[in-house]
Amino acid sequence: MSLTRSSTHTDAHFEALFNPRGVVVAGASTHPGKFGFVSLHNLLSSGYEGKVFATNRDGAEVLGVQSVPSIDDLPEGEIDLVFVCTPAKANVQLLRACGGKGIKAAFITSAGYGEAGPAGIEAQAELVAVAAEEGILLAGPNGQGVVSTPSSLCAQIVAPYPPRGVIGVASQSGNFVSSFLNWSTQTGVGISRAVSAGNAAATAVPDFLEFYANDPETKVGLSYVEGIQDGRAFFERMKAIAAKKPLVVVKGGATAGGAQAAASHTGSLASDDRVFDGAMRQAGVIRASTVEEAFEAAATFATQPIPRGNQVVVMTTAGGWGVVTADAIHQSDLELLTLPEDLVDLIDTKLPPRWSKNNPVDLAGGETRDTIPEVMEMIASHHDVDAIIYLGLGIQSNQAKMMRQGHFYPDHGLERIVDYHERQDRRFAEAAADISERTGKPIMTASEIAITDPDNAGPAAVRRSGRLCYASANRAVTALEHLWHYRQFQQRAS
Repeated sequence: MSLTRSSTHTDAHFEALFNPRGVVVAGASTHPGKFGFVSLHNLLSSGYEGKVFATNRDGAEVLGVQSVPSIDDLPEGEIDLVFVCTPAKANVQLLRACGGKGIKAAFITSAGYGEAGPAGIEAQAELVAVAAEEGILLAGPNGQGVVSTPSSLCAQIVAPYPPRGVIGVASQSGNFVSSFLNWSTQTGVGISRAVSAGNAAATAVPDFLEFYANDPETKVGLSYVEGIQDGRAFFERMKAIAAKKPLVVVKGGATAGGAQAAASHTGSLASDDRVFDGAMRQAGVIRASTVEEAFEAAATFATQPIPRGNQVVVMTTAGGWGVVTADAIHQSDLELLTLPEDLVDLIDTKLPPRWSKNNPVDLAGGETRDTIPEVMEMIASHHDVDAIIYLGLGIQSNQAKMMRQGHFYPDHGLERIVDYHERQDRRFAEAAADISERTGKPIMTASEIAITDPDNAGPAAVRRSGRLCYASANRAVTALEHLWHYRQFQQRAS
């Protein structure tokens, strides 16, 4: 991963890449199986409102866009980004022509460069040199594409196009860009920018992350990396980024076999994993062990407040879930708060005598219409509480679904109780978001129903609130622990 060329990249270069006034797809194709067709299709389908151009050696019309045979045939000063789907052998001449038209950014999908042996390395070096001469930011080669939801830009050779949000993705692997975008689409927690660095010949993952650190559209950085050539420079840059905004990283090549695979994937060398892990902790970077964990950590930073401390209350409608969650908290750097007497007395006014009178707060089936929002408000408002994990959302709507689909619906009073159950779960989800915003404390809702039945009224309402419904309490605990680690980093740095 190159780390030496960022000084040549200005804000104007990154604006050209992420907020272009006009885009040209070089190598547009009429064949729907070709990258040159797919990328133009995705660009047009995402609703991009800038000017769209295309080159095709035959000057064919593609998806309603009249192409021209050459970059030389395009207007000057109207295009900021070229999306390159032409063969590697054509790209040096192509970049020179782009420089003459005032194009400031190029995304190169073409393979056959640094990942392809000595000849490819030589060709890649020439590509980098020409881009520098022409004043063009070079992303790739061997990359998948770039997404920028504030500009409705989807210039990439794969789906999906995610909902708009505040997570900025930069990945050394295009496949993991797809993974993060898929998670965004599934959860509804949106993306601001996303780019695959490919071989990172001239623009590396830290370059994109540095742009995100100063980008008002981005609240948290999310990255996949494999190999690092200059560990000290990488550490210093990541530390500077994390000082501005939360940064979540997942790293490939953590084992000897993975390191060998990483080298063949992007031509990079993987660093010692233990050294990397320690360096990231010191830099304040959140390191996740899996792609799912990485996305959920970023989604949590994007949608939840950062806790002031690590004192957690578990609020549950069933005892077993609370026990397992307590175990997970005890195995983390979080702490299960010993309930203060004044908080116990308050909760006593809302729950029957059989409630747990302890943390986890087991409601013991004593909920009435307003119990869950009222008890949640009491807990979140207490000065000793830093965060809440709420379990049990969606149970009522699960039963409502069975009633709705059964043979007796809508008779026997079922229609009214089904509507009541679903309305209650929506209220609980909305209350969790509202109380969290009002108190400035994270309230994490966890239910496997988020995955098993995402249309359930509870998890669906969590998505509509813009937040993540965690598929298990353990995953909620892990995400909350990441928030706490970042708060500790902020405290050390202040």
